[in-house]
Amino acid sequence: MKFESEQKYLATFSFSSLTDIVLLLLIFFLLSSSFIIQPGIKVTLPKTRSADVHSEKSIYITISRHGSIYLNDQESSLGRLGAELRRLLVSGEKQVIVIRADREVPLELAVKVMDICKAAGGEKFLIATQPIRE
Repeated sequence: MKFESEQKYLATFSFSSLTDIVLLLLIFFLLSSSFIIQPGIKVTLPKTRSADVHSEKSIYITISRHGSIYLNDQESSLGRLGAELRRLLVSGEKQVIVIRADREVPLELAVKVMDICKAAGGEKFLIATQPIRE
């Protein structure tokens, strides 16, 4: 008795390998998207237990560890800060000035910046902190 084997061509396409590739690409992009570096100024904020989230329109003044001062992510100096801040406060709105100072910044420098802000017309101040993770 002679057995013949029939070789039939597969008429349908199997999507299982394509599905595996798509899922692997999806996992790759989801994992790699968390490695995107956020632009900005590197500041280590002081930690606190009672932190509130602030959502009003604000003016941000950042003081780095080395004493560099930034107004809304644009580098400034103690001498120019008052004039630049007056331009931003002209709009008439009561804007909140948020001071993001590195925890290693001397208190004297932070107080000088607050004094310049008050002389420029700032009335409401907040100091940015980072919540303590327990």
